[in-house]
Amino acid sequence: MTGLKTPHQDLHSEQGAQRGEHPGRSRDPVIKVADLAWLEFEKPDLGRAEVFACDFGFQVAARTERELWLRGTFAGTPCMVIRKGSTSRFIGPAFWAAERPDLDRLARATGSTVRDADVPGGGKAVDVFDPSGFPVRIVHCGEELPALPEQQPLLLNFGTEHSRTNATQRPPREPSRIQRLGHVVLETRVFARALDWYLDTLGMIVSDFLFLDGQRDRGPTMAFIRCDRGSMPADHHTLAMHLGPGTGYVHSAYQVTDLDSIAAGGEYLKERGYQRSWGIGRHIQGSQLFDYWRDPDRFILEHFADGDLFSCDVEPGWAPMSTSGLAQWGPPATRDFLGTTPSPAKLREVLQALRGDNELDPARLLGLLKAVNS
Repeated sequence: MTGLKTPHQDLHSEQGAQRGEHPGRSRDPVIKVADLAWLEFEKPDLGRAEVFACDFGFQVAARTERELWLRGTFAGTPCMVIRKGSTSRFIGPAFWAAERPDLDRLARATGSTVRDADVPGGGKAVDVFDPSGFPVRIVHCGEELPALPEQQPLLLNFGTEHSRTNATQRPPREPSRIQRLGHVVLETRVFARALDWYLDTLGMIVSDFLFLDGQRDRGPTMAFIRCDRGSMPADHHTLAMHLGPGTGYVHSAYQVTDLDSIAAGGEYLKERGYQRSWGIGRHIQGSQLFDYWRDPDRFILEHFADGDLFSCDVEPGWAPMSTSGLAQWGPPATRDFLGTTPSPAKLREVLQALRGDNELDPARLLGLLKAVNS
């Protein structure tokens, strides 16, 4: 595309697309979503979920016997809803429609209907399914929740630049204060179909592709996907997806103020007996400072700060998929985070995927195993 920045300018990747590779965006999407609104879960014990949520840094926006709505400090919608259910499971994501007429356009294109959104403050929603089978909700909300007090960033001294004199640093040992929902990562057996659906239907665009060693000619196996806000910069990824033997939630990420918020909040979680999955470190794709934790239902949630922001004129980067490529610095990625701990359930998942009508075959599986160990 004429006039667009290329990854060969060392903006975010050493490699750009080769001739004929996926462009990372749709020519004529149905709509263009503006952001990720919230994530929906079911859990049997809302009380236990609320305790972890507050320890992790959420605020409670609304609570009933059947629903728990969680929010960050920024104005807007809640970041998460947990509904009471018989088992713990991820339901799906909800995205913000940029304008109310986008819901009508999407409903016509998908054969769906516009209905009332059951969210604090009210609004409208369209419910559709992506090719992986996830229910995806696109919402336009009428009333925003007001902003809450922030956890202020610390003043830092750098070299000869001294912002802080005659004062000490004593960040309190308290929960990281969540500001907002940043992104969700999903695993799918139908990566290519799901990728095109999010680009064609919701107008999202790819920031970075990852491919398996020796299999680039077969196309990417992971994509970091952002919202297309035109010249207004958006998070490097609002959604990330990768090919795998499973279909489901991998993790979700929530922005906090700074590194001290991540570290002090992590100490608070550790003192209360929660399990760190991986961290603290800094990613490559997206550049975020990160720290991953398990909640009592075994879902992984991430604290992050200082992520990349791209406008629409940045084209996709391409890089090989590897565990060593997940971080610039930090401890090695754990088996817990990678989901590679052997188990009968994991073996059944792999065998089922290899026998099914999907994009996973023995060569892809061996490439994924090689990437995990590289």
